[in-house]
Amino acid sequence: MKELTSSQVRQMYLDFFKSKGHSIEPSASLVPVNDPTLLWINSGVATLKKYFDGSVVPENPRITNAQKSIRTNDIENVGKTARHHTMFEMLGNFSIGDYFKNEAIHWAWEFLTSPEWMAFDPEKLYVTVYPKDTEAKRIWHEEVGLTMDHIVEIEDNFWDIGAGPCGPDSEIFYDRGEAFNDVAEDDPENYPGGENERYLEIWNLVFSEFNHQADGSYEPLPHKNIDTGMGLERMVSIVQNAPTNFETDLFMPIIHEVERLSGKVTYGQSAQTNISFKVIADHIRALSFAIGDGALPSNEGRGYVLRRLLRRAVMHGKKLGIDEAFLYKLVPVVGKIMDSYYPEVLAQLSFIEKVVRTEEERFHETINEGLAILTDLITKVKAANESTLNGKDIFKLYDTYGFPVELTEEVAEDEGLTVDHAGFEKEMQAQRERARAARNTELSMGVQSALLTDIKVESTFVGYTETEHESSLLVIVQDEAILDTVEEGTAQLIFSETPFYAEMGGQVADQGIILNQAEEVVAKVIDVKKAPNGQFMHKVDVLLPLKEGSIYKLMVDQSKRNRIIKNHTATHLLHKALKEVLGNHANQAGSLVAPGHLRFDFTHFGQVTAEELSQMERIVNEKIWEAIPVVTVETDIDTAKNMGAMALFGEKYGHDVRVVNVGDWSIELCGGIHVRNTEDIGIFKIVAESGIGAGVRRIEAVTSKEAYELLYNEEQQLKEVAAIVKSPQLKEVVSKTEQLQQQLKEAQKENEKLAGKLANQQAGDVFKAVEEINGVRVIAAEVQVKDMNQLRQLADQWKQKDLSDVLVLANSQDGKVSLLTAMNKVANEKGLKAGDLIKAIAPKVGGGGGGRPDMAQAGGKNPAGIPDALAEAKAWLAN
Repeated sequence: MKELTSSQVRQMYLDFFKSKGHSIEPSASLVPVNDPTLLWINSGVATLKKYFDGSVVPENPRITNAQKSIRTNDIENVGKTARHHTMFEMLGNFSIGDYFKNEAIHWAWEFLTSPEWMAFDPEKLYVTVYPKDTEAKRIWHEEVGLTMDHIVEIEDNFWDIGAGPCGPDSEIFYDRGEAFNDVAEDDPENYPGGENERYLEIWNLVFSEFNHQADGSYEPLPHKNIDTGMGLERMVSIVQNAPTNFETDLFMPIIHEVERLSGKVTYGQSAQTNISFKVIADHIRALSFAIGDGALPSNEGRGYVLRRLLRRAVMHGKKLGIDEAFLYKLVPVVGKIMDSYYPEVLAQLSFIEKVVRTEEERFHETINEGLAILTDLITKVKAANESTLNGKDIFKLYDTYGFPVELTEEVAEDEGLTVDHAGFEKEMQAQRERARAARNTELSMGVQSALLTDIKVESTFVGYTETEHESSLLVIVQDEAILDTVEEGTAQLIFSETPFYAEMGGQVADQGIILNQAEEVVAKVIDVKKAPNGQFMHKVDVLLPLKEGSIYKLMVDQSKRNRIIKNHTATHLLHKALKEVLGNHANQAGSLVAPGHLRFDFTHFGQVTAEELSQMERIVNEKIWEAIPVVTVETDIDTAKNMGAMALFGEKYGHDVRVVNVGDWSIELCGGIHVRNTEDIGIFKIVAESGIGAGVRRIEAVTSKEAYELLYNEEQQLKEVAAIVKSPQLKEVVSKTEQLQQQLKEAQKENEKLAGKLANQQAGDVFKAVEEINGVRVIAAEVQVKDMNQLRQLADQWKQKDLSDVLVLANSQDGKVSLLTAMNKVANEKGLKAGDLIKAIAPKVGGGGGGRPDMAQAGGKNPAGIPDALAEAKAWLAN
């Protein structure tokens, strides 16, 4: 076996399949783009769904990739087993309706055993097959030459998620030898495919040939596909003869740095501390890559996953004696390990470090909050004369506050309590079930449409330079059938050339009309999308008959097009302004370019201030006023990147691209349509800015006509305000409004003074009504004051004048009740507390409250209960 680094293994895999005619697909972002069914990219095939479901036909049906992936359904097993990870790399080769079982099996064997490639000993390799898949078994035995004792039939070798494409699979195992055997020789699990450490699965070949129907039947797929997956971490552990995935060059540099930061514990010292090292090494990889791809810690969705990973890693750091923020110091180590194929971590190093450090420091505060809650729980358990902490409470601490179960257990033991492990496990199992259900949804994939996929006619877009064009009608589709003619209803049309832009990259599709040679309008174009093979497919409302092969005039709605392109170029200017004001981490996370407005989503850690928004708006308008030519050039992707062109977050680009250059200031890869000069935009105005998710914010803006209308409407509103405040000139509206505000403040102060005088007058009457109950002087009364603040003022007067030992005041305003109790030292020394009294009387007004021994307050919703509350206060004192 060759001695190889992880980088060499990855590159060797890609090179091998490139030699077999595969295109190398770059690793996509961990944050799915345009796929709401996925929380994370969780496999190599997840980014290729558009090819497998037929919505897009790839340039090359043979694809290979090394795809970073995240799965967190078994997070509690990370560090405890040899191969559980949150982030991992999946190497894969895929065939979209091209080659099938024969090639997939032969190439897998060649890659693993050929001296030119991995050079594994064939005797060390075993395979499993689905019992009914006699073809795969025949190929392995008769063509590859595997003996029958190296082929194991397993009933579970059928990849099926319940609906959609499915098929048998064949797994390849490597025999690591007796030294790795963790089960007895005669154990029923001691075989390739069983639960053991000796036989390690390294590759799964899925032969996707059926469609699982809703009624449970299996129909053959129109195009059979290959989907394979090889875990890089597993493969490297074999090549580097590592006991687990963690003792490889993918993890050990991180572990060594953690050793240095700890200064107290070394890896290998104990099985327990080894778990902590592994958890930290695994989780910081996932955090570094996910944050680099635009995900940010939060309390929901993928942000919650990141927060949980980080907190888990911090707590394991504490077990190694690290009591300060340290994870951010590991980000550069992760970046260096992965730099050969994933340069993005080092490219965004400072931003990733900042996010991790900020979140770590926040969690150190949360730990204290969790301890306070745990202390309160323990107090309640003891007060109830119980000895066990409830499993639901433990789970809430773990799930909501990131408070580790082990720490809860330690604190409980110190207090002489036990923990309800069974109840906790029940809650954990419920969470796993929820995750499993979500995961099944994530894996769903539609079946490719043979009708659209098989349309191979050529169609050219001419809309960059034309908005009217005569063209031949090539294809008519209606009700899932290809027709020669169509007379009414909704249909989809493909022309040899078209000026209509199809919806892409956030820019909405053009609309317009289609005319026949008699200049009659035969159809209205209501939408345009790209067909699987890249043709522009026009969705139309048919008004008069259309016939395949006839020539028609296609006319784009010029007015709508002009408004769209102004907003599109403005979006580019805004993107660049964002980066200048907020920083380079502010990446596009989505956009909409429509005729009436534009919407721009971007990643940003924190709020955007009004000043920052004004800055961006000013920058964009200055670029408009500079009248900069907008130059679009077509070139190859490498030349474009050398020009400094910005590739948008999560987008995939082919070999040839269009570069939109605005005065060498904003340079982006973009296939959309733009104005010729920035001055064509007219004016740019931001309408709104908001947060729409974890670490993602949205700016909405308008240009040109819509911007004018917005400013005009705001001016009209300002004129109305001027009339209300009696300001003859608009420029005096602000000063006039400030004067009115000052007058209002003075009037409010005067009102408060008068209210205070009234309260004092009431106090004189109330404070005279002193009763003695059980040797305690009491004043209990309902008073008419403005709010709780004035009740407290009355209490202050009472205290200064030493009018009684106990004071109980009640007040109601607009259906809300305020209660206040106060006690002096005499009452307190008798064992009476204001807080206890308020708890006794508050239920009478439908409320609750609390406070100190000398003063307490409560609120309620039942004013009718005030007499009962005052009576209850006297009864409480009497008892």
